Amino acid sequence: MIQAGTKSSEIIATLKKIPIEKRNTVSEVTLDMSNAMDAIIKGSFPNATIVTDRFHVQQLVSEAVQEIRIPLRKKAIREESKAILLNKEINKGKKKEERQPLIIPTFDNGDTRKQLLARSRYLLFKPSTKWTEKQKQRAGILFKEYPKLKHAYNLSMYFRSWYETNTSREQGKIGLLQWYVKIEKEKIEPFIVAAESIKAYEDTILNYFNNRSTNAAAESFNAKLKGFRALVRGVRDVKFFLFRVAKLYG
Repeated sequence: MIQAGTKSSEIIATLKKIPIEKRNTVSEVTLDMSNAMDAIIKGSFPNATIVTDRFHVQQLVSEAVQEIRIPLRKKAIREESKAILLNKEINKGKKKEERQPLIIPTFDNGDTRKQLLARSRYLLFKPSTKWTEKQKQRAGILFKEYPKLKHAYNLSMYFRSWYETNTSREQGKIGLLQWYVKIEKEKIEPFIVAAESIKAYEDTILNYFNNRSTNAAAESFNAKLKGFRALVRGVRDVKFFLFRVAKLYG
């Protein structure tokens, strides 16, 4: 069953075409942090427990780390641009042999400050156990230069481990309270915002520990569909596109 759009009233109307006896058998639904989706499930599957998907919650926390990295990178870009413009001004009108060389400081791994902050993006999403040797070296330099970014990364990984180490809703509740305390102590604005969002969805986030259900398979398939759509440069014939998808992934 496919429904165009995301308007909750229209989707509920479509889902209600399914007999109530079948809809009552749905016991659990995982979804993102969307009020519209929440309304759809409550209006269509009265017996279902709602689980806020782990992937989306972890993404919220990971984005808080990136919110700290991005301004630092922009500052580094501005500083490097100023150095380039200053060098051009100094050398303006001079003969080639009289010009002063442009010197952009680099770290031990060969990165400039701008490159360090740009190339650190992906390592900040991963636990340190999954870093390559180059990423380990880069992270060591990054965290030495930006201790606040190190604190943010540690808070993010602490939250990631919260999902992995707790085995019950009760344990999860305690662990979440401990994480809130860490957030309050560090006083890092993007994490304060993330923590407020998590508090708002806390009940459905904790429902994860009932069966440890996630949207991982659906998210993976959605990524494949987006990649395939990009590969064929968009969709004109929807029926033929769905036919090809069924043949490829069915």
